[in-house]
Amino acid sequence: MYKKFIVAFMIVGVISVLIFPMKESKGAFQLERRGNNLIRFHVLANSDNPEDQLLKLKVRDKIIAAMGDTLETSSGIEETRNILRENLLKIEEVAEEEITANGENYKVSAALVEDTFPTRRYGGVVFPAGKYEALKVVIGEGEGQNWWCVMFPPLCFVDVKNGLTDERTQRELKTALTEEEYTLVYNASNKGELPLQLRSKIVEVYQTSKNRLSRFAATF
Repeated sequence: MYKKFIVAFMIVGVISVLIFPMKESKGAFQLERRGNNLIRFHVLANSDNPEDQLLKLKVRDKIIAAMGDTLETSSGIEETRNILRENLLKIEEVAEEEITANGENYKVSAALVEDTFPTRRYGGVVFPAGKYEALKVVIGEGEGQNWWCVMFPPLCFVDVKNGLTDERTQRELKTALTEEEYTLVYNASNKGELPLQLRSKIVEVYQTSKNRLSRFAATF
């Protein structure tokens, strides 16, 4: 009986160690590294009215279509920076052409900047608040909500709705992240798919450990 009590106490300890430290992350992996290995892509709408928000997404699509092939074959973050700097005028022109095609005359500014961003979630990855390097495209007054993605590694150019499972994305993310970060982000037991809830994986590990401990306790 005493040994069963000890085993039960151990189970409680497992819960405390595995679950409580994860509260702050709210189910997502907290990426600690900043702009030294990442470039974000932000498009700010002219305003929050539905027409401007829809136009923002159309501009996004045109820029990604225009730059995707070149950026996807980039050999590293420095080459990506150079590509973006050399193509800022092109990005503005592509955006303004799409805006004109939709009956508006907003001006567009594109710049590669280091800016402060709030905590944001991207798939199953949490990007903590802080300074990040970003390609920032501002439409008109730029007073509307923004859309964003990760431009390096080139996650903008895959179907993020399917959990960032594209093989090229996995390779690129593995290059940019540390081995520990990559291991946490990707669930190897699920064929490399990015888990939306890392905490659920911890609970799963806990449940497995609890079942094993329970079977062990039953032998006493």
